[in-house]
Amino acid sequence: MYTTALVGLNGSIDWFCYPHHDSPSVFAAMLDQEKGGHFQIEPRAETVNSQQFYWPETNILVTRFLCDCGFAEIIDFMPVGLSQEERGYHWLVRKVRVIGGNMPFRLECRPAFNYGLEAHRVELDCHGAILRSPHLNLALVSEMPLDNDAQTLWTKFTHLALISAAWNLNQALETR
Repeated sequence: MYTTALVGLNGSIDWFCYPHHDSPSVFAAMLDQEKGGHFQIEPRAETVNSQQFYWPETNILVTRFLCDCGFAEIIDFMPVGLSQEERGYHWLVRKVRVIGGNMPFRLECRPAFNYGLEAHRVELDCHGAILRSPHLNLALVSEMPLDNDAQTLWTKFTHLALISAAWNLNQALETR
């Protein structure tokens, strides 16, 4: 494992250095909620109960949400044991799955490269978006269209039971 991500009970990644543990941060909301950046997928409901657990003997974190409109989970993991040439190497994967009901969500990705010291730009493409900073370019691959402003990517979606969606964040290839 080359790095880690801190995922809160609210579905937000509030700490993530990439590509290594000692690299500058991409998300650091745990240090500064306003300027630190985050990658949040949250249910849009009045009252939401949540819990987290790891699948036994894995690095797969499950965050479950229960509210009046349904029951859903976010599955977060980074594939391990892959070579640099293999698909999934150094990826952060997030998957939303609605188990029951009809649950609305909002995804918001607002990086703050190098502890918020480096500006970045957002470029949308047919696969999602590229987040470009002076020292690191990341691709957010999305199964659904994303909206953006100068610094933030977002989308809103509602899923019915047994429907899922996935995103992955990885180092952008210059040829993309």
